[in-house]
Amino acid sequence: MQTPPSPGWSGARRLLRRLRDLMAAGTAAEERLNQTVRLIASDMVAEVCSVYIMRAGEVLELFATEGLNPDAVHKTRMRVGEGLIGDIAAHARAIAASDAWAHPNFSYRPETGEDLFRSLMGVPIMRGGRVAGVLAVQNKAQRLYTEEELETLETVAMVLAELIASGDLVNPSEAIMADATAIAPRRLDGLRLNAGLAIGTALLHSPRVTIRQMVAENPAEELERLKAAVSDMHTQLDTLLTGSDVMASGELQDVMESYRMFAQDRGWLGRIREAINTGLTAEAGVQKVQNDMRARMREVTDPYLRERLLDLEDLTGRLLTHLSGAVLDTSEMPLDAIVFARAMGPAELLDYDRSKLKGLVLEEGSATSHVSIVARALDIPVLGRVSDVLDRVETGDQVVLDGDNGQVFIRPGQDVLDAVRVSMQAQADLKLRYAATRHLPAMTRDGQSVALMLNAGLLIDLSHLEETGADGIGLYRTEIPFMVRSSYPNVATQTDIYRKVLEAADTRPVTFRTLDIGGDKALPYFDAGEDENPAMGWRAIRIGLDRPIMLRQQLRALIRAAAERELRVMFPMVATVEEYLRARALLDEELTRAEDRGEVMPERIKVGAMLEVPSLMCRCRNCWRASISSRSAPMISCSSSSPGIAAARACPTAMIR
Repeated sequence: MQTPPSPGWSGARRLLRRLRDLMAAGTAAEERLNQTVRLIASDMVAEVCSVYIMRAGEVLELFATEGLNPDAVHKTRMRVGEGLIGDIAAHARAIAASDAWAHPNFSYRPETGEDLFRSLMGVPIMRGGRVAGVLAVQNKAQRLYTEEELETLETVAMVLAELIASGDLVNPSEAIMADATAIAPRRLDGLRLNAGLAIGTALLHSPRVTIRQMVAENPAEELERLKAAVSDMHTQLDTLLTGSDVMASGELQDVMESYRMFAQDRGWLGRIREAINTGLTAEAGVQKVQNDMRARMREVTDPYLRERLLDLEDLTGRLLTHLSGAVLDTSEMPLDAIVFARAMGPAELLDYDRSKLKGLVLEEGSATSHVSIVARALDIPVLGRVSDVLDRVETGDQVVLDGDNGQVFIRPGQDVLDAVRVSMQAQADLKLRYAATRHLPAMTRDGQSVALMLNAGLLIDLSHLEETGADGIGLYRTEIPFMVRSSYPNVATQTDIYRKVLEAADTRPVTFRTLDIGGDKALPYFDAGEDENPAMGWRAIRIGLDRPIMLRQQLRALIRAAAERELRVMFPMVATVEEYLRARALLDEELTRAEDRGEVMPERIKVGAMLEVPSLMCRCRNCWRASISSRSAPMISCSSSSPGIAAARACPTAMIR
């Protein structure tokens, strides 16, 4: 069903058509820009229209104006964050002020003669998620600008961004000047998303699609083109979902299915259709929605919402390639490619030849983002939150990615390369030494046996059991499968997950930590509310005790999955013995329920808690003893550890190890 046009669309269409006709004239770029500001001022009934362009050093320079003093062109400059124009650029968001002089960020520039103009509306000129300038209109009267006028100006600014980048409005030599230090070696810090060390060749992800036509001749035809492109994209995603060799992993299947659901989001597609109805081509409409999402991400601090916006932005870019006919060509991909991207979706990473992919560097990203989970499956080092890395690297640069220490070296010197190669060789030698001893018993010099176990959070992590010779999984983080889904997994889904984990571990023990959410671990379908201290406040076991149905369903799934096997359950962030006893009581209720229903019971049950809150040690030292380990979080245990369900119930603090 086609969305009906809004009242502001006819004005936007008229202005876009006039801009298109203006660009068809064979005048010089500077004259075109001057004519453009005159046209915008006239069409929007404004006494002033000005274009500011970003220059080197984050300085905005007045390039053209209608209404201000023409002598101020190329002379008036302000830093990002300075004045209303600088504030628009700093936050990549529009400002509509009926009384600009009263605005706290107002900065008076006498050379412009702007003291005659009271109101101001300005929008960022954005391209590729970055601010390239500012477009502003001003009026003498205290004018209340409408939402339709603001949206029209934003649409025009997006068109100007493409025209500026193509050289139609600004000579390329006058565009943002290159950093003179761009070729110098650099070391940038980031967030470790997956460990590892790699030396390779930089490959910038997804070169920007150039939109040749911004203004539509026939919006109805553009809507049909959009419909066909969306259908093609869905088909490609379905093929990727069913045909990829990494889809054998349960979590990756969940990731891709969740990603596929975003591709059917009606709100997202509706916004694109609305943009097309304003007079834009399908490609320009998609790009406008992408620019809007990037602007929103600057204001969003919630980690989950940011990751979902990144997924939508990735889909928007993917849709743009289908519309334009551009295809990611990996045939020229270097054999040792380290991909650099501002952000990336899981499907895009899988587009690359995995035999040549050696690492990934992102300006965005988090440990629980979909692309990070896929990258772990591919076993490549990943670095996230590397600020402005795309401004400092070019395709073909030699780079060193140190995922262990959260650093990337761009165009490193020979001394760095030599040191890294020595380190990589040492790591390879160490792996060989470990491999040669992995089947030997872990025993101290005084003859005491020690259990060496892995930490895990995904099914793919269990593949390391065999290669390391570990005795089992000492900590399985159950929250990760919850975080990659768009809705709460029911008991049957959880049972299937836990059963697969136990089957992959074979006879090795697995300690399941119950759901540890809160703080920086957000679920899309669970509102934890505001908390003054989210790291130590309402999270983990306290959420489970306050929402007992959630915890009981997880315990029910664990009991069913461990039929005729040993079940080990560990409660996280326990601060008092009372909290542990309440959680243990819920487990007992579920055990009784399973017995009454005639279900196959676990052969053996061990229960405990992580010792990570200091108050727990102080309150229970007479009952518990701490099992201290330098390699993992200590576990709480008690001297009673008889096998079987009855014995597990007999001691309220049955040991976990």
